[in-house]
Amino acid sequence: MSYHVAQHPGNWWPLAEGRVTAEQQLAGATLRDWQTKHQPQQGQQYENAWVSAEDWQRLQQSEAGSVLVDGGGRELAWLGDKLENYTRQVVASEHSYLLLYPWQLLDVNEALISELHENVIQGEVSPAAHVEGVIEVGEGTRILPGVYIEGNVIIGENCKIGPNCYIRGNTTIGNGVHIGQSVEIKNSVIGHGSSVGHLSYVGDSILGHKVNFGAGTTTSNLRHDGSNHHSAVDGELIGTGRRKLGTIVGDNVHTGIHTAIYPGRKLGSGSSTLPNATVQKDIS
Repeated sequence: MSYHVAQHPGNWWPLAEGRVTAEQQLAGATLRDWQTKHQPQQGQQYENAWVSAEDWQRLQQSEAGSVLVDGGGRELAWLGDKLENYTRQVVASEHSYLLLYPWQLLDVNEALISELHENVIQGEVSPAAHVEGVIEVGEGTRILPGVYIEGNVIIGENCKIGPNCYIRGNTTIGNGVHIGQSVEIKNSVIGHGSSVGHLSYVGDSILGHKVNFGAGTTTSNLRHDGSNHHSAVDGELIGTGRRKLGTIVGDNVHTGIHTAIYPGRKLGSGSSTLPNATVQKDIS
């Protein structure tokens, strides 16, 4: 197994400077953990390539000298030799692609968590909580009365969830996270050590590590016209391909109470908002 420096790194601000990092959290592990789990022994790939298990299998079954490429002809992965020795192309399915922008993690996270098929509960789930789906709950985590979990969800270690929360799949919650009273989390990735205060809504969003959302912080994730979202990257609006997209938040961000965040807006690491703020543009 081997990983190569990205030839098309994209822009991962505010989760990282430049290309995506191997330590990026999703679905209860790191990006590199999941890449390695899928990759065969002789596999070679670019560090920001997401290659499905099915496409690795297709590549193994193809003629010698084949390289897996995306729909635009950009190389993703190959087997066991230098890339310049490969002349045949195998076009990847829509489930394999280069990770160029942070919102793509939502697609990967959704795909991985949707495959959960067995509960793994090492923490404490209150009898007064209700679960409809498959959950993984880490050691030392407490899920309090009134919590309703719908769909597949992964919750890390030493978390406090609730009371009276609504968590919808496909959501990943890291270690040491606090989700407060009457909070709704939907289809999101919440980083280690973060806290989402009571009466808040986080939907289709990614929060970095040690983020603190003040009470009543709300992410908007849907345009009035129902069209797909765009997000500003290096002064250019980039199509995300997502009809629903909340916010992308770096590490150590703090929002004041009752902060409202427009769809697709990004908050840079260490930034903050005042109470009753409305985030209409990215904050660096």
